[in-house]
Amino acid sequence: MNKSRWMIPLIITLFSTASFLAVTPEANAEKHSAGYREFHDSRHHLNRAYPARGQIIRIIPGNCRVVVHRGVGYRFHDGVWYRPHGNSFVVVAPPIGLFVSFLPPYYSTIWVRGVPYYYANEVYYAHCGSGYKIVEPPPEAMVSEASPPVDELFIYPRNGQNEQQQAEDRYQCHRWAVSQTGFDPTQPQTGGVETQRMDKRMDYQRAMAACLDGRGYTVK
Repeated sequence: MNKSRWMIPLIITLFSTASFLAVTPEANAEKHSAGYREFHDSRHHLNRAYPARGQIIRIIPGNCRVVVHRGVGYRFHDGVWYRPHGNSFVVVAPPIGLFVSFLPPYYSTIWVRGVPYYYANEVYYAHCGSGYKIVEPPPEAMVSEASPPVDELFIYPRNGQNEQQQAEDRYQCHRWAVSQTGFDPTQPQTGGVETQRMDKRMDYQRAMAACLDGRGYTVK
């Protein structure tokens, strides 16, 4: 009798384990269907993998962002853009000019003539008003992967601003300083007297410092 009582829980446990193993292959079926292709993006040191474009995806992540552009409801998730395709979706490149209020979770910041661009999955995002716009790839000869020098200004975030926020603030202050002083250190300086150029450079630095200080940075 005691042996039977001991055997019953064991049999139940073994049956449950066998059932779990039988169901697991279906529950943990391959995340992607047969023929799935990936694109590994190593441009601008991004080093991320994405679904290759042109693929038909039957089920996309449920927490996609929806962005409507010219009547089409594009979906966005983790740097990947999808367009409706019947009852499924196709992986696509977003149209140039599409406006978004967000950036991909992983991106590389590059600079073109002192202006920051944000790159991910062969897509370039440029700051535009309160958000970002999909733009044409800038000429490779103009791209720099390092922040442009700001004439020996050393900038430290006081409020824990991340890299994206720092780039945006620096760009906005740069534009404001140029508009106030007429001097742009990212452009070649030709003509005029050297002392006048130096005076304008100092005016620009003071304007930059004042703008950045007002945005929560220590400038030295």
